[in-house]
Amino acid sequence: LSILEKTLHHIKDTTGLELDLNDLPIDDKKVFEMMSAGETTGVFQFESAGMRRYLRELKPTELEDLVAMNALYRPGPMEYIPQYIEGKHNPKKVKYPHEILKPLLKKTYGIAVYQEQVLRIAQEFAGFSLGEADILRKAIGKKIISILEEQRKKFIEGGVAKGHTHKEGEHLFDEIVVPFAGYGFNRSHAVCYARIAYETAYMRANYPGEVMAAMMTTDRNNTDRIVLEMD
Repeated sequence: LSILEKTLHHIKDTTGLELDLNDLPIDDKKVFEMMSAGETTGVFQFESAGMRRYLRELKPTELEDLVAMNALYRPGPMEYIPQYIEGKHNPKKVKYPHEILKPLLKKTYGIAVYQEQVLRIAQEFAGFSLGEADILRKAIGKKIISILEEQRKKFIEGGVAKGHTHKEGEHLFDEIVVPFAGYGFNRSHAVCYARIAYETAYMRANYPGEVMAAMMTTDRNNTDRIVLEMD
């Protein structure tokens, strides 16, 4: 945020423009071309070598891709990044764990990436209220076995009451709900992170001199960062 603030001051000094971060276009072609090339030094949350490699494979084209990658690039869900990339490039090959989940998982190519998706799965498949689904999420996160068994039974019975089979309920609970609720990232948090990432990427793509000056000023006492930014 400090780097963004300094960058805006530099842009005003060099061009006279007073940019408002809230008014940036979120479909800037140069941003996504730069990120698709893995040129993300100084881009919030997207600097690491592993993330850059995945960006080159994914070739993001919209903010939604950055939101998903932000949520997926962490221990646990990281193993699903290749599946997300494959879905991005071949959407017709995407398979859904159950047809009822297609509207919930379409944006993430059949993968439950966010905690909110897990809550909606419990709501749509098993008739849980969102409050009940959140109790389920907490039980999974804290690995409370007694509550988990109780919730599993409730999920399967709720699914049967809505016309699904016992086997479908078991499969969804054990293979989708439990694993994803255990590490699923909060979508609202991922969106905020991705927005800041996009803003820093926008500055780098469109005002590289100003943003590099802001970065180097901020990192002036960190020799390793200065060398990296100079490179």
